[in-house]
Amino acid sequence: MKTKEYIMALEPLSIRDMEKRTGDQYEAVVVMSKRAKQVLRNRIVEDQIDSIEEVEMGVYDEIIEKNPEDYEELDKVTTVAVNEFISGDLKWEEKLEDE
Repeated sequence: MKTKEYIMALEPLSIRDMEKRTGDQYEAVVVMSKRAKQVLRNRIVEDQIDSIEEVEMGVYDEIIEKNPEDYEELDKVTTVAVNEFISGDLKWEEKLEDE
């Protein structure tokens, strides 16, 4: 019986690197999760813009099939957000709520 071997491209995150950026681990997680949501939202908007441009060209009766060979694999949004956070590319400020 053959066994499958899976190789995962996981890298451990250093808690110390996160603490260098913020004093609070929870703040770091919130910043990274909000950035991941932004990246996902931007990808969705870009996809919608591309599909609208195809419709504006007057092609209504054709079903546009996506070719699997044209598939472009993007990094996961969480990976993008974590890498931007660790490298120091993210800028944020804490909003204080008025009481």
